[in-house]
Amino acid sequence: MISIREAYLEAAASAVALLRDPAVAAAWDRPSALKEFSVHGLAGHLGAQVLRVSQLLESETPNAEPLPVAEFFARAAAFDADVDSEVSVRIRRNGESAAADGARALAGEVESALAQQRAALPAEPADRVVSAVGTVLLLDDFLLTRMLEIVVHSDDLAVSADISTPPFPPRVFEPVLDLLSRLAVARHGQPAVLRALSRAERAPGTIAAI
Repeated sequence: MISIREAYLEAAASAVALLRDPAVAAAWDRPSALKEFSVHGLAGHLGAQVLRVSQLLESETPNAEPLPVAEFFARAAAFDADVDSEVSVRIRRNGESAAADGARALAGEVESALAQQRAALPAEPADRVVSAVGTVLLLDDFLLTRMLEIVVHSDDLAVSADISTPPFPPRVFEPVLDLLSRLAVARHGQPAVLRALSRAERAPGTIAAI
């Protein structure tokens, strides 16, 4: 079976390809499909998911017990933040900053980080932990959260650039789908998710996970 690390590297490579798409550069200064995000800010946010992995691999290993992934999202300020909240504004500013040198430079930086990660990730022990947003996660669980971000924001960026959403293979998409499903249950409860997936006549208005 393919590991989460291999699946993450495949997702990250897809992000690089999307960032290099000429349609993204052509739409660079337009508003994106996400409220208050420009296309280049959204592209920067997508690229930052890969760059963040390199930053954590280079940081010291924290001496603390890792949290489960669902609890990581439950504690994350951005999980329930509205578009005008301080954390949402900071995320948009960070995306703008990451994209400040243009589409080609951003794609090159992300591609370089990915090349380093291809060498670094296989050497990391299975119990490697990292500190992210004030919490501690197993490295593999953190990579799963980055896969979720890459898959979701690849769709956002593709829609913003008027191109097709990149297809992801099952080894990438299915772990993300599983995590999104668990987060949807945490947010809306079992009956809501069950009905949305099986009973159109009783389906709630939304089971959005994030």
